[in-house]
Amino acid sequence: MHFEILVEDISGKIALEILVPKIINTEQHTFNIHHYKGIGRIPKNLTSTSDPKKRILLDQLPRLIQGYGKTLSYFPAVLIIICDLDDRCLSAFRKELLELVNYCNPKPKTQFCIAIEEGEAWYLGDLAAVKAAYPSAKQAVLNSYTNDEICGTWEKLADAVYSGGRQKLSKLAYQAIGKEKATWAEKISPLMDIDNNQSPSFCYFRDQLRRLSGQ
Repeated sequence: MHFEILVEDISGKIALEILVPKIINTEQHTFNIHHYKGIGRIPKNLTSTSDPKKRILLDQLPRLIQGYGKTLSYFPAVLIIICDLDDRCLSAFRKELLELVNYCNPKPKTQFCIAIEEGEAWYLGDLAAVKAAYPSAKQAVLNSYTNDEICGTWEKLADAVYSGGRQKLSKLAYQAIGKEKATWAEKISPLMDIDNNQSPSFCYFRDQLRRLSGQ
């Protein structure tokens, strides 16, 4: 099976390039990961009016799914779309995403995986990995986290591992915050135990990937 994986930012791509080979047998299956520059929103009438060069995931998703419906129809392949829930309603968001696929003809085989609340929840699902990557991480902050809670997840991780916490990091430019998130991905992902992660949304992604690959 081949997997085309779309994710909303570079830190997600970095993490998945490390995590996916831990989940599937890459001698039997192949994958490509494509990152975007933010999530945006699904356009009204499913017609994007934004510039594709801006690479905003949801803005371009109707066009992308339509294209993959054609290109992936010639061989065994699955389109996997990973995005953060943020402050959306989970059931309403899933409904919107599924409607995008139903709109397409031909329809690509598609799996949506939503990180709750944000991708950093998947790191916080493995506190041992966070502590191994950041030995001086604040244990009290880590202990205060409930898996997949809506709490400002990247800010919670920043409070645990970044000098000055969310207060200092959030004052930096968007690019600097993104760079720090990429560093978290690089340092924490290699240490994660995928079979003992406590994040329900990570476990859903892991289990769906295994199911789709027949493992």
